[in-house]
Amino acid sequence: MFNTTAIREFDICLVLIIVTGMAYSILAKKLTVSAACTGGLLASLIALAAGFTGLMMMTGFFVLGSIATSWKREDKKVFISMAEGKGGRRPGQVLANAGISGFSALVIIFYPEWTGLMLLVMAAGFSSATADTLASELGMIYGKRFFNILTLKADRCGRDGVISLEGTLIGMCGSCFISLIYGLGFGFDVSFFWIVVAGTIGNLMDSVLGALLERKGLLGNDAVNFLSTLSAAIAMVLLNWIF
Repeated sequence: MFNTTAIREFDICLVLIIVTGMAYSILAKKLTVSAACTGGLLASLIALAAGFTGLMMMTGFFVLGSIATSWKREDKKVFISMAEGKGGRRPGQVLANAGISGFSALVIIFYPEWTGLMLLVMAAGFSSATADTLASELGMIYGKRFFNILTLKADRCGRDGVISLEGTLIGMCGSCFISLIYGLGFGFDVSFFWIVVAGTIGNLMDSVLGALLERKGLLGNDAVNFLSTLSAAIAMVLLNWIF
């Protein structure tokens, strides 16, 4: 009886976290209503598949991303127009950043034998999304020298495919944060480093795609974000297979 009650209380706690997050994101105009509902659905799948730790990885990404986006917002307008509209981010932007992690949750639910690998893929997706957001948003503020990731030549801050050393390192810190949450929930081993590596690969791939395709109008920002998290997921699968 005690265990059943504890499980029910735990489930209620997860629901409250998800509902509170949805309400805050709407009231703070971080997400549109439809985007908040999309995020709530993804969060529910992730909580069902990966429990509190999975939900905390998503929450960590959302909190860090929101802080980074809001940090010195007026200063960043000098470099680039804000992609987030007045009503907040759209459903497509939510799926672009968390869709891969949501997909891994579905795999866990329907194919539990893949749980170990898919938890790592989930973490890699959030690691990449967090690294990209922090590198982009804070790199504009704290970066000293900006260069095109393909040509390595100096380029203008804020343009697609332009990175800085400072921004990349900040992004790696974001990946470490997601990896720390994963480790606290599922245990620390070599996976801690693979999550950071996969997240960094996804972050750099975002810049490569930005320079190659987004700058030329061949891909939109949402597609680039989705493909960068997908590349992080693929990197994680390969790292897990090789090592």
